[in-house]
Amino acid sequence: MNLKKYYPKRNRWAHKGDFGYVLIVAGSERYTGSPIFNGLSALRAGADLVTIVGHKRAMDIAASFLPDLITYPLDGELGLKHVPKILELAKNFNALIIGGGLKRAPKTYKAIQKIIKKINLPMVIDAEAVRAVAEDKSVLKNKKAILTPHSEEFRILTGEKVEEDINKRKEKAKRWAKKLGVVILLKGHIDVISDGEKIFLNKTGSPFMTKGGFGDTLAGICGALLARGFSLLEAARVAAFINGKAGELAAKKFGEGVLASDIFSLIEKIPKIIKKYS
Repeated sequence: MNLKKYYPKRNRWAHKGDFGYVLIVAGSERYTGSPIFNGLSALRAGADLVTIVGHKRAMDIAASFLPDLITYPLDGELGLKHVPKILELAKNFNALIIGGGLKRAPKTYKAIQKIIKKINLPMVIDAEAVRAVAEDKSVLKNKKAILTPHSEEFRILTGEKVEEDINKRKEKAKRWAKKLGVVILLKGHIDVISDGEKIFLNKTGSPFMTKGGFGDTLAGICGALLARGFSLLEAARVAAFINGKAGELAAKKFGEGVLASDIFSLIEKIPKIIKKYS
């Protein structure tokens, strides 16, 4: 894939904001890595600014990890009481990523549903946010959204199991993308991306990319591309390609021993992939 369209040579007078601001709602007391993976991959994929909103413990870890990550800590797990502030914050951003590492709890799902319903930014709905949407699909009406489920999340979302047969995966992804009015990026050995009309396959990646964190980096790259103004389908296609190629490099180095923490090797390689294919 040629990435020149997505990463052209920059004007010398480019300034902060030209390449997008990304708001991320992610993380919990237990799962603190997801927002870091989201944020770092979005920045490495070219976003100018990233702000992460989530549980205080996750935000404190993110803030101490890298000063480039702007954090907004919540007093506890995400709930309805936090929604008004998140809606206010969203007014200053170009794209939203939601779901990674959030707590699997009814109050959190209600908050996710309300955020998606009230925010009109192009968004990436991942992980727990896919599960939340499964309980109330009406929140997707008229939304510009990319859903990034793996096979189990797709089953929860649609009630249909997905097999390894690529033709069946294509048919189901396309049909449900059309039904929901979204872009679906069904993750797997071969990623299937559809807007309900067109179907694209992404064959980059490695069998070692089963470790936790690779989906979070994919969501981050998607969010960065949305913030730069690209369409849902383009953002999903390009993000899958970049994430997979970067994952191939990481897997080549670490092989079977790849750990969640080793994923930072992947994030460092995102710019190398962009440079190589631009």
